[in-house]
Amino acid sequence: MKVGFIGLGNAGGKLAGSLLRNGFDLTVRDLNDSLVNEFVARGASTIDSPKEMAELCDIVITCLPSPKACSEVMESKNGIIAGLSSGKIWLEMSTTDEAEIRRIGLLVESKGALPVDCPVSGGCHRADTGNISIFAGCKREAFEKALPILKTMGRRVLHTGDLGTASTLKVMTNYLATVNLVSISEALTTMKVLGMDMNVTYEAIKASSGNSFVHETESQVILNGSRDISFTMDLVSKDVGIFNELAERKGLGLEVAPMIVDIFKDGEERYGPRELSPNIIKRLEERANVDVLGVGFPPEMVDDEPEEKGYEVIIPNRQDT
Repeated sequence: MKVGFIGLGNAGGKLAGSLLRNGFDLTVRDLNDSLVNEFVARGASTIDSPKEMAELCDIVITCLPSPKACSEVMESKNGIIAGLSSGKIWLEMSTTDEAEIRRIGLLVESKGALPVDCPVSGGCHRADTGNISIFAGCKREAFEKALPILKTMGRRVLHTGDLGTASTLKVMTNYLATVNLVSISEALTTMKVLGMDMNVTYEAIKASSGNSFVHETESQVILNGSRDISFTMDLVSKDVGIFNELAERKGLGLEVAPMIVDIFKDGEERYGPRELSPNIIKRLEERANVDVLGVGFPPEMVDDEPEEKGYEVIIPNRQDT
């Protein structure tokens, strides 16, 4: 099976690396030639256009920073759709709007190919080891054909339902993580102002009902000072904005989501759109004139679990099939 991968950024490069590491016949593309050259040096191939990749490969994967970037790669004259044919599969691993994925999905299906939206969740450190979770929204036929590849890139693979359902759930989970990041920032800064030891504070939260995945990961790089989780404020704004828009489309006016949107827009204005997202805490540090730092925390997260073969998550009592 020949696999094409477009988008070798923070997440995409690690996901593509899992495919290459596990012996898949991989062809890659990216606007950054140095990233492509690194993969070619490790045994991958490259090609001149997305259209040629779609003609050559059985499965084409995109992992791009925005719906606009995906549309350009898919719909341009030499884009993926122009090269698709019956039986081929397109996996969209970007975090995107479910309406956009459905729109492009119809174009893919018009070529006889199968579209799948399959965003990931769990952090780039888990994408690096193939232990990340993957949502997949698509027809069951497409899911079963793509499952061997999905189980290579991720550990827990969840068939979420029809096309678009995975993207809907993904922006919801990113919203929840962002709310937690903002609340953790407030909690850590408040404890610093009150004179609490930051290492004690970290362990107290970890041992309590206030613990979370975000605390166990992002709090560590916050307290290190690197604030590096390979995710930036503009991407947070995009994801949380999409989540808020989904609610608004259904006439549901949310309360917390608009505040989170405003907080990160302010963060982008203060520090730039490409600022690392955990540095949203700087708004509070500056207000309180403190540095929220601990001792001995790592500068970046590393997955300490061994790489394991993935599996489909079976959902008890589901009603949507």
